[in-house]
Amino acid sequence: MRYNILMKEPRYCLYCHHSLYHLSDGMVKCSVCKKKYSPKRIDQIKSLIHLFCMDENALSASKKLQLSYATVLKYYQQFRHLSAEYCESQYHKHRTPESQYEEYLYIEKSKRNDKSAIFDSHNFLTFGYKKYVYTLLMPSLGIFKQQFLEDNLEGIYYKEFSKFMRTSKIIKISEHDNVIERFWHYFEQFITPYKGVSNEHFPYYLKEAEFKFNTPVQERSSILEHLYFRPNGGDI
Repeated sequence: MRYNILMKEPRYCLYCHHSLYHLSDGMVKCSVCKKKYSPKRIDQIKSLIHLFCMDENALSASKKLQLSYATVLKYYQQFRHLSAEYCESQYHKHRTPESQYEEYLYIEKSKRNDKSAIFDSHNFLTFGYKKYVYTLLMPSLGIFKQQFLEDNLEGIYYKEFSKFMRTSKIIKISEHDNVIERFWHYFEQFITPYKGVSNEHFPYYLKEAEFKFNTPVQERSSILEHLYFRPNGGDI
């Protein structure tokens, strides 16, 4: 089913909010900052932001908007970068000295019975502050993999590193049903459908999960639109 884009005749500039004038080629141009852009493309981007915030994957969004998968994937990566930026600013703005944290070791479900896969895991700290979380990715264990395999020590280190799995006893936080545990459950559900994320892109998927966990659904689109359409915020 095609996703219908509801286009509205723009009257004010996205960037400086001054009056626009319409050009014969369908573009609009700001009377003050002189930026020129296509209203149709702006509506496409807003639709992509909405689908991203509603957890629509890139392939499904490309079909609904009749755009190429590569194009949608490019925009989704930009949205993840903006999500990471927003999470960073919110944490530094609202964190408290009482913030609690715990370490989390994530391994894809298909690899959890493979002891050598412990070195392909993603290790990150999860900080809890008020009802929100902040994640900090730790250095990859992969730098130790070859040496431990050569020394036949992977079993020993698998046992030690497994202590940091989500099912381990939490010792740095006081509440049993806390925001950190809720985020871990949320993250497991969020990341599983992707069936493997590369080390290069994992930090941004992690921040996407953090952004969506911390932000009510009805507020996500307006936040990302504000970040994307600010001067130098996105690529249009």
